[in-house]
Amino acid sequence: MAVSYATVTWDQLHRDARQLAAALMPLGPWQGIVAITRGGLIPAAIIGRELDCRLIESISVVSYDEEHQSEPRVIKMPVAAGDGEGFLIIDDLVDSGVTAQLVRRLLPKAYFACLYAKPSGRPSTDKFVVEVPQETWILFPWDTAPLFVPPLARSRPDTAT
Repeated sequence: MAVSYATVTWDQLHRDARQLAAALMPLGPWQGIVAITRGGLIPAAIIGRELDCRLIESISVVSYDEEHQSEPRVIKMPVAAGDGEGFLIIDDLVDSGVTAQLVRRLLPKAYFACLYAKPSGRPSTDKFVVEVPQETWILFPWDTAPLFVPPLARSRPDTAT
C-alpha cells in the first residue's frame, strides 16, 4: 500500500511531457514511438506532436489491479516496432521496473523514456523528467475528477442556512 499520494494535473503532465520531448529531440530523428498502455498513451501523443513523429504504436501490458502489482502479461504487441530500432518507448511512470524490463526485452534496440521514475525503476529507463519517492502513489489526471468544494464561509458553524 502506498504511504503517500501525489496528484499530477493535466497542465503539469503536459509541461513534463514537453520537457521530456525537448530532451529526446537531439537524440533523434525517431522512426516511431511505442506507448505502453494505458499510462503512456497521452504522454506519447504529446511527445509525438512535439517531435513531429506520426508513427505511434502501442504495447498493452497488464501488471496492476488498482494499487496491487502482479506478474506483467502482454495482451497486445507493438508489431510495427520490430526489435525497437529507431523507436522510443514512452510510459508515464516506471515504478518497480518490472513492466519496463519486460518491454525492453521485447524491444531491445529501443530507447526507453518516461515522465516519472521511482528509485526501484530508475535503472530500467534511459531518460525521465522527475524522480518520485518509492512509497508515493501518483494520481494521474485520468485517475481523478474535479470535485465541487463549498466556500469556507458555508462551513462556519455560526452561519445559518
